Amino acid sequence: MSSVEEFRAAIRDWLRARLTGEFAALKGLGGPGREHEAFAERLAWERHMADHGWTCVGWPEEYGGRGADLARQIAFHEEYALADAPARVNHIGEQLLGPTLLDHGTEAQKARFLPRIRAVEELWCQGYSEPGAGSDLAAVRTRAVRDGDEWIVDGQKTWTSLAHHAQWCFVLARTTPRAPGTRPHAGLSYLLVPLDQPGVTIRPLTQLTGTSEFNEVFFDGARTPAGHVVGAPGDGWKIAMATLGHERGVSTLGQQVGFRRELDALTALARANGTAADPLVHDRLVRAWAGLRTLRAHALCGTDPSLAKLAWSHWHRDLGELAMDIRGAAATLAIAAPYELDDWQRLFLFSRADTIYAGSSEIQRNLLAERVLGLPKEPRP
Repeated sequence: MSSVEEFRAAIRDWLRARLTGEFAALKGLGGPGREHEAFAERLAWERHMADHGWTCVGWPEEYGGRGADLARQIAFHEEYALADAPARVNHIGEQLLGPTLLDHGTEAQKARFLPRIRAVEELWCQGYSEPGAGSDLAAVRTRAVRDGDEWIVDGQKTWTSLAHHAQWCFVLARTTPRAPGTRPHAGLSYLLVPLDQPGVTIRPLTQLTGTSEFNEVFFDGARTPAGHVVGAPGDGWKIAMATLGHERGVSTLGQQVGFRRELDALTALARANGTAADPLVHDRLVRAWAGLRTLRAHALCGTDPSLAKLAWSHWHRDLGELAMDIRGAAATLAIAAPYELDDWQRLFLFSRADTIYAGSSEIQRNLLAERVLGLPKEPRP
């Protein structure tokens, strides 16, 4: 196998050669709050990547990946971000479900789903949160009942990212009613459910940014084959937690390259408009720089996922607030009718959600208190 630096140079050279022509205009598109930008073109770009073996680089070679170790995966994600390549459309399938199936799926499930994820032929979304059960996944009420060779699914999911573009959803559902005295998450199962069928309704939610990354998904008698449960029925909590662990993995290092780009641009703006001369603003910029270095150290050392989520989400939210203070009164005005935002406004508005989605900060603190510090658990009803 090539060295890490050779691997890094290979992806860098490939991106430099390919982000040209029809794909040149995609640079920088599709980031947070801008998921609507050139979606079809970004999908074509990602399929182009798949054709050249640059999707799923960390997967084993037998399943279509490159078998890249941690150092090479880091190199891939950093070089992709440094190239200002467009935001990925297949990250939920490639970085969440795919690794979950590699660890916990049957061979039949791997054969059915992994090739289509790698080729970007089928897109996925995550069916976890519900009204009244956001970060408290043990309280989900979506239910699935076995009916011969199928599961019948009824319930509602919300904040379902990119569901309006996806063909499949991995759904956390209750397959056994909770018995008195049992743990809250007992009886949950992890199901793979097709979305293009009767009994599934998807409604995009308009966010503060004016875009609709999130959706509500309603299941009303939707069906999926009995073999589309990952792990055994009742193992859903364990499988769902494994998926969340993958969500907070090495791909966040690429995210941090984007954070650094935002910080550099904001620092340049502060110098240009004179706000950097304010000692308080200067101090906040320095703290942001130091915080970003800390985020990288957390990612490289494999820190606890809850701690990593807390760190980056609050760092990014604070950067959005700092951007508004540096821009001053101009930050309160849309740049065009009816609701056209500039990059700083979009950063501020979208980053308000960073501390909520993928597990709210309150839940992350509870997990750290109970599982890392060994403090008493919160009383549950």
